Amino acid sequence: MPRELRQYSLIDRLLSGVDQALRTASAGAPLASRSNPSAEMADVELNDEQQQHIAGLMRINHTGEVCAQALYSGQAATARNPAVRDSMQQAADEEIDHLAWCEQRLQELDANPSIFNGLWYAGSWSLGAVAGLLGDEWSLGFLRETEHQVEAHLDDHLDQLPETDQKSRAILEQMKTDEAKHAAMAEDAGGRELPRPVQDLMRMSANFMKAVAYRL
Repeated sequence: MPRELRQYSLIDRLLSGVDQALRTASAGAPLASRSNPSAEMADVELNDEQQQHIAGLMRINHTGEVCAQALYSGQAATARNPAVRDSMQQAADEEIDHLAWCEQRLQELDANPSIFNGLWYAGSWSLGAVAGLLGDEWSLGFLRETEHQVEAHLDDHLDQLPETDQKSRAILEQMKTDEAKHAAMAEDAGGRELPRPVQDLMRMSANFMKAVAYRL
């Protein structure tokens, strides 16, 4: 989505969001602006069980990045403050790198992304748009809480990776660093802390998505 998005009307931004949804959910790996952190690392031999498990974890993370693209796009489409809109778009641009890296790792593991990525995108975009309509402080608070929860699940995945799989580890560690930066950006910009029931609902929804994406 181009930077000039902030000059467009709400309808223009919504249509642009639909276009981005189709490209993100159906196209191959997007071009990353940064080098893959695992690019210089050699592949190691994995047994079938390890390969399947790592592929499941990376499929979850790939789906998470599809959802992140959708959330940020929906929030940017409905944000009222141009500065907030630009911050959302900058975060979305950086998440493209994560999406590309996860898809590249899936290819290396002879695995496919989730077959439900189109549905994940649509649901996440709608949530982002609603959050944006509630006001920039709530939208930023939603982003902040999302990133905190992503950091927690990345920690869990790092714990589950075999010690020998340094390629996946390098990708997830860089992703975690970026997610922390996005959370700090949202907090510094005035994001509100979400009510505990909302946080719990977000966590339950994410756990459902992870359970499905791990296998499909």
